[in-house]
Amino acid sequence: MKYILCLCSEIVRFCSDLVYRRTQQMLYLCLRNKKQLIMNAINKENSKVFLLILLGMLSAFGPFVTDMYLPSLPAMADYFSASLPMVQMGLTTSMIGLALGQIFFGPLSDKYGRLLVSMLLFIVSTLFCLFAPDIYSFVTLRLIQGIAGAGGIVISRSVAIDKFSGKELAKMLAVIGAINGVAPVAAPVIGGLLTGSVGWQGIFMILLFIGILLGIGCIRFKESLPAEKRSKTGVWATFRSFGIIVHNRRYMLYVFQLAFAQGILFAYIASSPFIIQQHYGFSPFAFSICFAVNAVAIGVAAALSVKFRRTENGTLTGCVGMLVFAVLQMAALYSGCGFWTYELLMFALLFMMGLTFTASTTLAMDCERRYAGAASALLGALCFASGGIVSPLVGLGDILISTGVTFVICAVCSLLCALWAVKRTGPKVALCRI
Repeated sequence: MKYILCLCSEIVRFCSDLVYRRTQQMLYLCLRNKKQLIMNAINKENSKVFLLILLGMLSAFGPFVTDMYLPSLPAMADYFSASLPMVQMGLTTSMIGLALGQIFFGPLSDKYGRLLVSMLLFIVSTLFCLFAPDIYSFVTLRLIQGIAGAGGIVISRSVAIDKFSGKELAKMLAVIGAINGVAPVAAPVIGGLLTGSVGWQGIFMILLFIGILLGIGCIRFKESLPAEKRSKTGVWATFRSFGIIVHNRRYMLYVFQLAFAQGILFAYIASSPFIIQQHYGFSPFAFSICFAVNAVAIGVAAALSVKFRRTENGTLTGCVGMLVFAVLQMAALYSGCGFWTYELLMFALLFMMGLTFTASTTLAMDCERRYAGAASALLGALCFASGGIVSPLVGLGDILISTGVTFVICAVCSLLCALWAVKRTGPKVALCRI
């Protein structure tokens, strides 16, 4: 009996040990699988749809920062008891901020990754804009707001370069290019529709909400530039990449082509309120409708540019078309044409300009994959600088004549840059073979 009890106790001990070890193994496997699931969720790539939405919104952010509040400028002059030119300085400083911010964030994103910390700076600066005590504080804060908004513009193009190539890159940049073309035109339209009901503070509240929404998207964003592909140089040496980039002539030619094309866009934005409302006598609402229709022309053209067999064809076709319609528009304005002639020619001119946005951005960025952040920064900075230079020129003398002349000069320079850039690629490109 004693031996039987000992045998039973040994069997129980063996079974308990077996159950204990088996339980340990099961717990280990469960924990390991759970950890693996967590790591898979963390390492999961951003979906294409998510990237498309996030990058599109980031690329449109800069134009919305500068242009959305334009219809509320008179109300702001009354609120701050300031002159209209002083209130307009907020537009100037925000454009300067957009140019400087791209120069700043571009090289840093090549060294530290595509960190979207600029959204935090934007949210803070927008809050301070809402509670600015005087016009001088507001103008200064607009500079900071512009710098912060520039981060999104730079990184939207850089992430596209990191994640895509070839036709996929062209398609992604087509969307970004379409948004970049439409946003500067659409922003004042949206602002005009909202200003009467929410005022200028409401406009900035909407910008704040968009900034918070993008901040949430940035938290969800997975870094697109691995550590091994980042710049290994020091912080200050990182900015020397601009010196390398500017010696890439093909890249610079495509950038200058884009800058001159942007000159046409900003000349249109600066002159159209006076031409449509004062010269042709239309209401602000009718002006907004015209703006919206022309924005569609830019967006559709930017999207269609990917249909060209060669990307260079889109750039050349757009540049030739810009020159043709710029000359026709100059002649029409000089002869005192009717509104519909002006609008149809403007629609065609902006459509041709939209063709170059996607094509030239793709060609330029493809030339500088190694320093994608800095290349994106320089491209954006020169385009906004072009807009800042061209905008006041249309107000010199008779606005009809100065606008037409500005269109032609920008179109000629844009075509020359495109021809020189394509010549450096080697093979001859057919203009209209789609």
